[in-house]
Amino acid sequence: MRSTTRLPALGLALLGTLGASAQSAAPASLTVQVNKPGAAVNKNMYGLFFEDINFAADGGLYPELVKNKSFEINPGLIGWRALQGAANLDAYAVRNEQGISQNNAHYLRLTTRNGAGGEAGIENEGFRGMGVKDGGEYTLSFYARRGAGDINGLTASLVGQRGESLGQVAVSGFTNEWKKYTAVVKATGTQNKAHLKLVLTGTGTVDLDVVSLYPKDTWNKRPNGLRTDLVQLLKDMKPGFLRFPGGCIVEGRTLSERYQWKETIGDVAARLPMINRWNMEFRHRSTPDYYQSFGLGFFEYFQLSEDIGAEPLPILNVGMACQYNSGELAPMGSASTKGGPNAGTAPHDHATDDPSLDVFIQDALDLIEFANGPATSPWGAKRAAMGHPAPFNLKMIGVGNEQWGPQYLERYIPFAKAVKAKYPGIDLVSSAGPSPDGELFDTASKRLGELKADYIDEHYYAKADWFRQNVGRYDKYARGGPKIFAGEYAAQSVNTGSENNKNTWDCAISEAAFMTGLERNADVVGMASYAPLFANVDAWQWTPDLIWFDNLNSYGSPSYYVQQLYSLNKGTKVLPVTMPGGAKNGADNLFASAVADEPTGEVVVKLVNYSATPRPVSISLAGAKGLGKTGRAQTLASADLQTQNSLKEPKKLAPQEATFAVKGSTLSYTLAPYSFTVLRVAGKR
Repeated sequence: MRSTTRLPALGLALLGTLGASAQSAAPASLTVQVNKPGAAVNKNMYGLFFEDINFAADGGLYPELVKNKSFEINPGLIGWRALQGAANLDAYAVRNEQGISQNNAHYLRLTTRNGAGGEAGIENEGFRGMGVKDGGEYTLSFYARRGAGDINGLTASLVGQRGESLGQVAVSGFTNEWKKYTAVVKATGTQNKAHLKLVLTGTGTVDLDVVSLYPKDTWNKRPNGLRTDLVQLLKDMKPGFLRFPGGCIVEGRTLSERYQWKETIGDVAARLPMINRWNMEFRHRSTPDYYQSFGLGFFEYFQLSEDIGAEPLPILNVGMACQYNSGELAPMGSASTKGGPNAGTAPHDHATDDPSLDVFIQDALDLIEFANGPATSPWGAKRAAMGHPAPFNLKMIGVGNEQWGPQYLERYIPFAKAVKAKYPGIDLVSSAGPSPDGELFDTASKRLGELKADYIDEHYYAKADWFRQNVGRYDKYARGGPKIFAGEYAAQSVNTGSENNKNTWDCAISEAAFMTGLERNADVVGMASYAPLFANVDAWQWTPDLIWFDNLNSYGSPSYYVQQLYSLNKGTKVLPVTMPGGAKNGADNLFASAVADEPTGEVVVKLVNYSATPRPVSISLAGAKGLGKTGRAQTLASADLQTQNSLKEPKKLAPQEATFAVKGSTLSYTLAPYSFTVLRVAGKR
């Protein structure tokens, strides 16, 4: 899938008009020192931050259509209801006697009444409905156990919003023992908000559990695969890394609600669901039905990273619950004195009522073995059993998410010591807290520098003008210290956390301007990712977001295309840029950075014109040799800073591509009003 389109004739005419109207203005003169390449750009510079917020996993990337398929969510009937007018359904309730397994103890018992009319059964609403496509095939599976009476089977139907049938299949052969049943439903229509109906055949009692309806059309056609259009949007970005699973869900509101990676691998049906910590965080977007099924677990995250060509970056709890919630702390433990980092590597049940820091450290060591260990190792064997005998080649992990204060630093030190002792080649990402400045930020940055941390994770959510005003943030950072991971950032159109924030062009172009500063300082900034990644249009908690979707369709925001253009044009070496008159980057709302792309021999110049008028520029490529006669321009531009993409207009603002002539070693180009432009010129240094 191409991420850019050819500039239509009208667009070319517009550029010509802009160029003509700007002839009277003196071009802004920039110099790119092609013959003086600087720092190397990390090949994984621009990546993705995934967190299960905004129904990003269940109801999003993870395409299971049934909500609460195992009846394990309290109350156990979330997502389910008795069929309307089901006169012969005598009783239904969630039970837990002799369930399928210890982790899947709850199930639904249905009892029908003799002689009454109407359908007896239940229906599932899905995640704000179920998206089904005409001709699409969906695998229905469930466990059933027959009790007293003669119930022999059921009929499963896809039902539209007006009650119309969209496909059905009958399943029979129930016995008095738990047994898994599988069938395929073929949809006869397309709907965004269908639901699943299960109607019993006969009368009596039957138990049901693990009711699943899963599309066959998944990424790489995997049985537990991911949603194709959303993975394609990720792959199209050519991301350098994938950070997962968050975000604040790593921490949990309490330590008992923390993300525990060991509970998310193995048999999907045996993974114990848990309420998502975002379900009641914001009163204005309360979602009490939001939970994590963990069908998308750590194995699937590693697999996704591999599929899209990104380095995996798992983030692990450091013994601290979210400090915005309970701030609960694990006891420090004694990792340095009790057995050291090599103790306890065998798989074990690590869930305790009062886990010490040792438990969290051991989880990290076991995760590295799960990802990289041979198939003969205890945790490597678990990976191999899931179908991936080869290592995932994990190179980095995050120690905590967004913690701050002395409690974090005192836990980080033994955590880092233990991991480095056993796996010295693993890079560690440490936290500088939720704010980009202030006493806590300064203290953490200073101490982590003294500890020679590999990466310090900095976060900034701020209004759009902050990003333009702070384009020089990393110009003044000391060289030779820890690398910076700009791990979470996004321009806010209103205020941080406001429900009224929008993914406007003003936000995206301001991020583009800021990123020229990241690129210019590639010797300091090693990785960067926008956040959050996904949002369901019907079930979001936080905005703005990079990619939006409903049950059938998806689109990238203007910020998505900014991130994509940087990732596709990241180059390999920074090239110094002198701004007009020696001014600072961003003076007069003109922002620039440049890189050499050594494998292709091209020079790449990125330019942001944050002004309402066209701007001619003259760019001297100092020291360039053998330049080609044409160059390629990719442009995002809109005179309306409030422009947004939508499901109806997914590419209202998307990159437009054109060519331009190159004469000698000087480029002349006219930047459109409010535009982000990437110029690529073939040449040799």
